[in-house]
Amino acid sequence: MDKKLFADLVASMQQHNEIIAGTRRPARVTKVDAQSIKVLRAKAGLTQEKFAALIQVDLSTLRNWEQGRREPTGPAKALIRAITNDPKHVLKALEVGATMRKTG
Repeated sequence: MDKKLFADLVASMQQHNEIIAGTRRPARVTKVDAQSIKVLRAKAGLTQEKFAALIQVDLSTLRNWEQGRREPTGPAKALIRAITNDPKHVLKALEVGATMRKTG
């Protein structure tokens, strides 16, 4: 492995530990709420049905999130943050995974 890349990785892990310990503030915080989920889905150009299927949640769950009745938790929240931070690549990876599930 490239020494600079490795050093950057170690520095990143140290920063992560500092954020968790509360001694460093995150550079940015991704907010996951009803409005942000609607906006994310709209930017992706997906219907509620297609977005729910892509991230493998029930349509009713997505609707509850978008209407503010519930909030995503755990893996769903992490997935939405990932899509928010890098929609092009994460959505592409999810689409490939969905295609593989259909044909597999």
